[in-house]
Amino acid sequence: MKKKILVTGGTGYIGSHTVVELINEAYETIIIDNLSNSSVDVLDNIEKITGKRPAFFQFDLTNKEELEKFFETNTGIEAIIHFAASKAVGESVEKPLLYYRNNLLSLINLIDCQLKYGVNSICFSSSCTVYGQPDTLPVTEETPRKDAESPYANTKRVNEDILCDSVNAHETLKGISLRYFNPIGAHSSALIGELPLGVPQNLVPFITQTAAGLREQIKVFGNDYNTPDGSAIRDYIHVVDLAKAHVVAIERLLTNKNKSRYEVFNLGTGKGYSVLEIVKGFEKATGVKLNYEIVGRRAGDIEKIWADTSYANRELGWKAETSLEETLLSAWNWEKKIRNII
Repeated sequence: MKKKILVTGGTGYIGSHTVVELINEAYETIIIDNLSNSSVDVLDNIEKITGKRPAFFQFDLTNKEELEKFFETNTGIEAIIHFAASKAVGESVEKPLLYYRNNLLSLINLIDCQLKYGVNSICFSSSCTVYGQPDTLPVTEETPRKDAESPYANTKRVNEDILCDSVNAHETLKGISLRYFNPIGAHSSALIGELPLGVPQNLVPFITQTAAGLREQIKVFGNDYNTPDGSAIRDYIHVVDLAKAHVVAIERLLTNKNKSRYEVFNLGTGKGYSVLEIVKGFEKATGVKLNYEIVGRRAGDIEKIWADTSYANRELGWKAETSLEETLLSAWNWEKKIRNII
């Protein structure tokens, strides 16, 4: 009997890649998504890749009544992977209430329903932004979380606390928070990838859209950071490597291999690259020259961060394996396919 997994935000960028990996491992998947930053067409492409179409429900998780109705009619769900959230750092600085309402209320409603309908396991999509600007690098899971640099980061930090406190209060519940570093790239089929609605808030889709001629130039935010080339440093991980870690986390919860009822893991490559290195790396991987301009720093951004992934590597038996060049090329192949560029 295949185990049934609910994936919230499952038509989104990381969600869709995770649904593919779950189906590949013979899980039955159900998606809830409000399509605020994704398209229903993603379901067709998941089906093309896997041969299976996930069940899909379109509504907003902040709507408790709809969520209750969903759980009443969809029984047998064994675990939840919770991606659904507003996710742009810059936008969160401008619209903090949108972020607090969407991101906190959706998790609170989900956990309420978990308790009511007996769904014991949840894997939460967290972020390395909970570390703020760390005092020492790389960051481990024991690195102290700092005051958030943006409302988005704060919602991830508060949601971790909501999940941890809920697990401590209810002995039936167990959860894993996965703290991602920077997911980039696309599925090797070029059928799914990162397709933000409107102006991209993340670096790589902005790069690929500029390479495709949709954007005039890339803005590099800041060249006066304390880094080798002055631009900010991040740990960039291929989205498929990241997706596979969610499958491992779910298996860990469902087979009771977790060491405690609430666990945290860093998901990254363990190596930091600067924004300018990514720009140059893209040019090298694809042979496409990019038009970029260095501008002032962006509100909410931190200077540098990368992961110590040894705990996740050891405990989960998982490791990011895709090279930066291959990852950037996959992002370009995806962009070319959706823009019909030969």
